[in-house]
Amino acid sequence: MFSSTTPALKTFTSLQEAQEVAACCNLCPLGNGRTNVVFADGNANAKLMIIGEGPGQQEDTSGIPFVGRAGQLLTRILESANIDRQHDTYICNVVKCRPPHNRVPTKEEAAICRSYLEAQIKFVKPKIILLAGSTAVQYVLQVKDPISRIRGKWFLSGNDVKVMPIFHPSYLLRNDSREVGSPKWLMWQDIKEVRRALDAFSESRQCLLDTLA
Repeated sequence: MFSSTTPALKTFTSLQEAQEVAACCNLCPLGNGRTNVVFADGNANAKLMIIGEGPGQQEDTSGIPFVGRAGQLLTRILESANIDRQHDTYICNVVKCRPPHNRVPTKEEAAICRSYLEAQIKFVKPKIILLAGSTAVQYVLQVKDPISRIRGKWFLSGNDVKVMPIFHPSYLLRNDSREVGSPKWLMWQDIKEVRRALDAFSESRQCLLDTLA
């Protein structure tokens, strides 16, 4: 899922080990200015993973991703499709420490944090990954297409995980219109498609269980 030119991954034996190592990580300068490492939130057994850019001020203070205004909007968006944030999703970021002044993480910072993100993907084993915003798209899918062009489209990773770029909730806060074709309207179409995909996975699993019964 990541570029082959990025540094070799560290090897973790569990998600808990990755989180414990991240909690005391100082491999890049971001560690010097953090209040908390912001590792993840939600259910480690969820089928749906959401990956954002990096922690903001409120996330740095709380140690939980997506808790500010953008995070509150994300929660409401998920609820609108009957997706429970704590039970149905696992939420994390490309980098685990807050970049100064909420700037975009550098390539070097993202590469150093890559081992943690890959461990999260490996051990959570999501069926669907949503990439919130262009930074997550660039560092995970390694594409630079504008988010407006590729949002709502499915990409298939090497391990058969369905990946969809979506608008970052902070972008939606700056674009409040709900008219047809607006970012919020498009986000609603995307989250409905995600709901359909989750339902399809559940139906397939139930069919398999019925066959084995």
